[in-house]
Amino acid sequence: MKIKHIFLASLLSLGITAGLRAETPGAMTVAISGNDTMKYSVTKIEAHPGQKITVVLTNEGNLPKETMGHNWVLLNAGANPVAYANLAASAKADNYQPKAFASHVIASIPTLGPKETGKVIFTAPSAPGSYPYLCSFPAHCASGMKGVLIVK
Repeated sequence: MKIKHIFLASLLSLGITAGLRAETPGAMTVAISGNDTMKYSVTKIEAHPGQKITVVLTNEGNLPKETMGHNWVLLNAGANPVAYANLAASAKADNYQPKAFASHVIASIPTLGPKETGKVIFTAPSAPGSYPYLCSFPAHCASGMKGVLIVK
């Protein structure tokens, strides 16, 4: 009985490990930096539907968070990043993410100060399309701090 129990536990362990390995090859990590020039280092990400994505954002700037914080907000396909950013400008208490438009956000990284790093792990949408992302800190999107996730 004891041998059978150990054998069964070993099989379960192998099955769990095999499942993790099956997911790992399709996973992707994207490192993005932002600095005091209000630009992202990466403005285009390509992914497959359902692909696991980790976005790591680093604020490489030197100015204080209150005047030059950076975040990363991924929106639904068809969403207008400039309109979102305009509403976000008055949502300081909510980390520049307006609650009224929370249903349009797929994933986000909160506002970071100088030399801070944040990350988010999410699954790419199942529908192919263009999904905009932006820094919703006031005036950053309008200055060009935005990009697109293309799911194909």
